[in-house]
Amino acid sequence: EYLIKKSVWILGGGGWAYDIGYGGLDHVMASGEDVNVLVFDTEVYSNTGGQSSKSTPTAAVAKFAASGKKTNKKDLGMMAASYGYVYVAQVAMGANQNHFMKVIKEAESYDGPSLIIAYAPCINHGINMGKSQLQEKKAVEAGYWHLWTYDPRKADEGKNPFSLDSKEPTTDFVEFLKSEVRYTSLMKTFPAEAEKLFAQAAKNAKARYNNYKRLAAMEF
Repeated sequence: EYLIKKSVWILGGGGWAYDIGYGGLDHVMASGEDVNVLVFDTEVYSNTGGQSSKSTPTAAVAKFAASGKKTNKKDLGMMAASYGYVYVAQVAMGANQNHFMKVIKEAESYDGPSLIIAYAPCINHGINMGKSQLQEKKAVEAGYWHLWTYDPRKADEGKNPFSLDSKEPTTDFVEFLKSEVRYTSLMKTFPAEAEKLFAQAAKNAKARYNNYKRLAAMEF
């Protein structure tokens, strides 16, 4: 125990990290300690029945958001990256396994706090959970979920610490939404609201991706 480096990992869900436990998570990130946090972002409170949280995106149906969530999803990763000394990454194993493993290794090797946010399809999404990895791939292809990395060590080398690791969307965003019951149920119960919220969700996703592109193009 005195000769080897201890590897400390904290594992938690999206509801905890984005919402009810955010204060504690933020305290750990701000501490500067060599701690790694892996967040399974299911976009709801999965363990307590699928309630809406700050990780729930626009238009998604969940408990306490029966007519679709009206507000945008919190960008937890960018909030953590704003400290400047936290290693942060968004990953989706089904979309890019190499990127996922690369991020795990980089977070472990970084001497400071690390936050990895992993897209984690949930049974509350209304999908075939046997194909959850494929759903992750589709989410990235549609621009619903983005892969990126913020590595403070690059800034110390005079390089841009932010890298956008997913490509321009190649499939239709709204068609992806229609592959999950949490969105299609809104079309059945509130069709007019669904059309409006789907358009807003697509706009939000595009704006977020364009912001990431701007960050990745900055010179240091």
